[in-house]
Amino acid sequence: MGELSRIGVAIDAELLAKFDRLIEGRGYTNRSEAFRDLVRDALVEKTWESPESRVVGTVTLVYDHHVRMLNEKLTDIQHEFHRSILSTLHVHLDHDHCLEVLVVRGKSAEVRRVADALISAKGVKHGRLTITTTGAELK
Repeated sequence: MGELSRIGVAIDAELLAKFDRLIEGRGYTNRSEAFRDLVRDALVEKTWESPESRVVGTVTLVYDHHVRMLNEKLTDIQHEFHRSILSTLHVHLDHDHCLEVLVVRGKSAEVRRVADALISAKGVKHGRLTITTTGAELK
């Protein structure tokens, strides 16, 4: 981290109280670190908005493995985008449902294409893409 700068922020007392409860629940010991994390999060999000940005992330899927041909469809999609998929984790949640987490890497636009293809597959009950960066560009 570089040289620290101090800033002043005017904030509604009720909003500040809610923020303090939030950060206490998350284990922050002070407002400054929580505020820095909020700023970093906004900057990371801005970075991966660009289709050419290099990103990493996860695609999380929950699906009913009894849906006809769904396993094959998900496998086909993963093979189609094999360059973007680093790893997968498959968990049997119960007799009918599976959780799959894929670690993805590449240009933001390509990572989004992978996620969209997987999440929109018929039979996927819920899916979410979580994207981040190494943060190197934030220094």
